Amino acid sequence: MKLFGPLPRMVALAGLLAVTPMAAAPVIAAPADVALLKSYIGAWKGRGQLIGAESESVVCRLSLSEGNSDKVNYSGRCSLAGTTLNVNGTLAYSDQNKRYEAAMTSNVTFSGLAVGRKTGDGIIFNLKERNKDEEGNDLTVTAAIALKGKGESIAVEFQVVFNATGDSLRASVPFTK
Repeated sequence: MKLFGPLPRMVALAGLLAVTPMAAAPVIAAPADVALLKSYIGAWKGRGQLIGAESESVVCRLSLSEGNSDKVNYSGRCSLAGTTLNVNGTLAYSDQNKRYEAAMTSNVTFSGLAVGRKTGDGIIFNLKERNKDEEGNDLTVTAAIALKGKGESIAVEFQVVFNATGDSLRASVPFTK
């Protein structure tokens, strides 16, 4: 099995940028929760390594801006070995569900739900899902995005495990403004 085929690379890049599909809209979020999300508004850049059978550099850009109804919109792009991923979405606090949630659309079929929880002065979004690569092989995607220090930094940890073989791709990408 080739670990750096087009779909695994695109799934990995999607995890690096957003970990955040399909979220409910917030219902009158608490001012402190909205302020915490808005503290991350700005232009971010990240650089890290995707490690599997081989290592490859990953370069990402992420822009967060004020959205409607207390949401924060984001738009991002990652490049890896000639492959580019574009993502767009929103981050919000849902009073109805009493949690942070995020939504994502991308130029790949990566999907799932990331739920965020407040930890100290930041938020951590987690995702775990099963998917298939371009050859129909079962894989498990796990990721965490940590929004740290009231707008100071963003860190992404990501792993794809090919369930039949146990082979994996993993990445760690820190973002700064």
